[in-house]
Amino acid sequence: MAPRVLVSDKLSPTAVEIFRDRGVEVDYLPDLGKDKEKLLSVIDQYDGLAIRSATKVTEKLIAAATNLKVIGRAGIGVDNVDIPAASRRGIIVMNTPFGNSITTAEHAIAMLFAVARQIPEANASTHAGKWEKNRFMGVEITGKTLGVIGCGNIGSVVAMRAIGLKMHVIAFDPFLSVERAGELGVEKVELDELFARADFITLHTPLTDKTRGVINKDAIARMKDGVRIINCARGGLIVEADLVEALKAGKVAGAGIDVFEVEPATQNELFDLPNVVCTPHLGASTTEAQENVALQVAEQMADYLVKGAVTNAINMPSITAEEAPRLKPFIKLAEVLGAFVGQVTDEPIEEVEILFDGATADMNRRALISAALAGLIRPQVSDVNMVSAPIMAKERGIILSEIKRDKTGVFDGYIKLTVKTSAKTRTIAGTCFSDGKPRFIQIKGINLDAEVGEHMLYTTNYDVPGIIGILGGICAKHEVNIANFQLGRNRPGGDAIALLYLDAPFPPQVLEELRSNQAILSAKPLRFDVTI
Repeated sequence: MAPRVLVSDKLSPTAVEIFRDRGVEVDYLPDLGKDKEKLLSVIDQYDGLAIRSATKVTEKLIAAATNLKVIGRAGIGVDNVDIPAASRRGIIVMNTPFGNSITTAEHAIAMLFAVARQIPEANASTHAGKWEKNRFMGVEITGKTLGVIGCGNIGSVVAMRAIGLKMHVIAFDPFLSVERAGELGVEKVELDELFARADFITLHTPLTDKTRGVINKDAIARMKDGVRIINCARGGLIVEADLVEALKAGKVAGAGIDVFEVEPATQNELFDLPNVVCTPHLGASTTEAQENVALQVAEQMADYLVKGAVTNAINMPSITAEEAPRLKPFIKLAEVLGAFVGQVTDEPIEEVEILFDGATADMNRRALISAALAGLIRPQVSDVNMVSAPIMAKERGIILSEIKRDKTGVFDGYIKLTVKTSAKTRTIAGTCFSDGKPRFIQIKGINLDAEVGEHMLYTTNYDVPGIIGILGGICAKHEVNIANFQLGRNRPGGDAIALLYLDAPFPPQVLEELRSNQAILSAKPLRFDVTI
């Protein structure tokens, strides 16, 4: 059955055609996002939901979306999506961070000019038949210092444009490396220094708990007298009441505001101030940008639903369409390794270490880690997947570490998983051969070569004669057929393991009899029904 997508906001008709051309059924209902109850009643019919800003994807909506696999936001802002709720349900949330970068950056530069030269007020005055040349005394931007808060996709474009205008650019962004700052030609500074030095300040950061109200009364007090502030990012980054007070007092000489705390903004104190330029959230509103983000979100969602490629996901490692075929077997391997340890571990997990050896060290390790965690947690939480697993691991206080190294053994690449509890440490390693099937190559430090079967029995014992007879006898007694088996030991007379491949799940009475036999140290039924 073809995957099915709902478009609940206005998107380009070309985007709808992209879905259909790629084998995805699509229902284009651009007004449905405004009808919360109607949307709630139909959302369980869809694998994907494509939105803009009108549709609010709440926890309640996500709970009702029992088949939903991906949410695609045509645009960069995802504050209308409950990302934690989506992640807990294993739903990928994508955006299109590059589709409107140029457009939004250009609008910020336009607002900077408009505020510096009071263009809107001068335009209105001139249209009214006045000639108030002396009233509109602006300032040059050449040689001035621009402070950029948030130097990501959009902020970096603004910075480059401002440098081209002969401005000196300083930037605050916790994720901006010194190397990247050098490439852009900006000076990386702390926020307090930016406030103290900037003649103009422009915001280009998402709205989070940490960034909400980043421009407030205290921040403004630390700024230069006569500073000018531009916000084309998100309403809520500026405490509007504090900005209004500073504008009236002259501490802030002017402001260009494209986004507001409450939208649509039909009433706002900022509207009454002559030194403020306001626009109705036009940052991404160009013909090119609207088309770009619509096409991008359709391509990304279709690629995921049809090919398994993950692009621009907020809550999931990206997997390109090119790497997906090579990565897919190792994702399955990582999940199987996690599932093995998860099924034999009864105590709370404290630490997880994942070693990537050889070729696996150069793969998409974030995706492999997510897969391993999903397998590890699934015995306790059946509906966990690669999206929700890292969050669940964090919520459980599991310490995660990874190691990568060059090839050290006979295999081109393998993954080794080490799981620690308060009681013991368990290790397992595996690889994929040319057939793409996952194989166990080491368990408890014991080397072996074992395929992965759907129904398996894992036992540990001391290396003494008669173990095979005990296992076979008990299984025969209860009419359980053994299709194959693998044995391993660390040394003669030492620790030994057995992997039995079965035609069906173990009856409880077989496990009880095995566990009561003094020769068998432990017996664990395993099931590997892994799908990607």
